[in-house]
Amino acid sequence: MLRALRALGLAVLTAGLTLTAAPAATAAPAAATAAERPLTPIGGGTGIIFRIVPTPEERQGFFVCTLTAVGRDDAGNLVGLTNAHCFIDEKGNKLVGEKVYRDTSPAGTAAAPADLNASRPDLETGPIGTVTYVSTPNNLLNAGPKGLDFAVIKLDESRVAPTATVGEVTITSIGAPPPNGTRMCKQGHRTGLTCGIKLGTHNMWFTHLIWTNGGDSGSPVVSGQTLVGNAWGVQHSSAILDIIAEMNANGGVGAGFHLAV
Repeated sequence: MLRALRALGLAVLTAGLTLTAAPAATAAPAAATAAERPLTPIGGGTGIIFRIVPTPEERQGFFVCTLTAVGRDDAGNLVGLTNAHCFIDEKGNKLVGEKVYRDTSPAGTAAAPADLNASRPDLETGPIGTVTYVSTPNNLLNAGPKGLDFAVIKLDESRVAPTATVGEVTITSIGAPPPNGTRMCKQGHRTGLTCGIKLGTHNMWFTHLIWTNGGDSGSPVVSGQTLVGNAWGVQHSSAILDIIAEMNANGGVGAGFHLAV
């Protein structure tokens, strides 16, 4: 059974999904030692899987989202960003400390979204990082406080390495959203590359005509090769410069975020 995250109040409008009652995964081959294992490339657009029950090996229930970007903070930590609502449970608890895996399923397209039944944690690589911060979610469709809807993941450099290119998007710089009417694109694990014009602003966010679907939460929104925001559904995104400013104000992991490659 598919069941969407409820962070926006209406399941059909969110861009992150959970799958329950999935078939158990087959036994994974013995993992290579850290010295033998090649580093797994990840970047903005990489699919992630988490909140896996009962175990990553059995995988009967889980959530999936997409990384916004991979960079470094001022302390030199390798850091991944995605949406906050991916890591907020049904009771409103922020799941700091949650382990995150790379989703091994092939990315989909708008016409043929990735099959959620095929989502599997990358057991060979193992957990790629740990959630260290969860912001206020967007709460667009409810009375809750409005936020930029981002989460910070401290990545494990013994397992992963940053890449600038995932799918059809390459990220080489960070900047502000472009003028209204400018074509922008997102790279999400569920629906791949989709594009549309920027429409304007709404409260603290910017709006656009870029299509997203469940599992695309956190997708990088780019203008050319410039990262301008993270997509969280209903044709809304948060500006990456505002996210970085909030991380800088908070301090800790993520403060001073800049691209790693």
